[in-house]
Amino acid sequence: MESKHSQDKLSAYLDAELNAADRRQLEAHLSGCGECTAALAQLQALRGRVASEAQRYAAPDYLKHRIHAALQAEPGQRPQHRAAAPRAWPWAWINLGLAGAATAAFAVTLTLYLDQPSANERFEQELVASHFRALMPNHLADVASTDQHTVKPWFTGKLDFSPPVHDLAPQGYALIGGRLDYLQQRPVAAVAYRHRQHILNLYIWPDAGSSASAPQAGMRQGFHLLRWSQDGMQYSAVSDMNPQDLAQFAGYLRQKVAQADAQ
Repeated sequence: MESKHSQDKLSAYLDAELNAADRRQLEAHLSGCGECTAALAQLQALRGRVASEAQRYAAPDYLKHRIHAALQAEPGQRPQHRAAAPRAWPWAWINLGLAGAATAAFAVTLTLYLDQPSANERFEQELVASHFRALMPNHLADVASTDQHTVKPWFTGKLDFSPPVHDLAPQGYALIGGRLDYLQQRPVAAVAYRHRQHILNLYIWPDAGSSASAPQAGMRQGFHLLRWSQDGMQYSAVSDMNPQDLAQFAGYLRQKVAQADAQ
């Protein structure tokens, strides 16, 4: 028995649709053919994966009726003494088609699942979207001031926490002002800075359960992000400035926050 002919019968063999003689002949061939044995193993693996992972859909009644009618149809004049064994072949093709459709559905479902952004990616998208909105005219600051003693008190009564606000103009990062924003389904403080021609938005909100963490860099849609936690607060900075300048800003700010806590 040639391998090509044998492989054509593997699906029917798995579905127990071969007659006894064909089954014995195929099994004898499999015992000495590594290629066909490997092909059979692949079909068994595919069947197991489809059975365990693919979604199952019940065929509607009209489809069942059409399949049944097609199998029972007698096109033309057929001899009355035809063999019964070939009638199993339509079911083999139907099973193969259903397995292929189920596999395709599983592949589409898996692709859609893998394409879904992670929680971290969704949050970074939210940060960039907020930063982009702030760059629109008259959206950058609700309170425009270079004085940290004006910006910080402005948040009082508007938030359930007091965000640290520091002017870093001597270090090259001038305070522009502050505004209220909304991230991860809660109000946050947004403090805006200018470094040369670049605007930086710093988002601050409390997170008592977080421990101090070093800044973690990211990039999305051409903007650089830097996120860290310090003294029960979460900080997220977004800007189009280069990563080195953004990291330098975070270092200056972290030092200011530590000094203020020590006093």
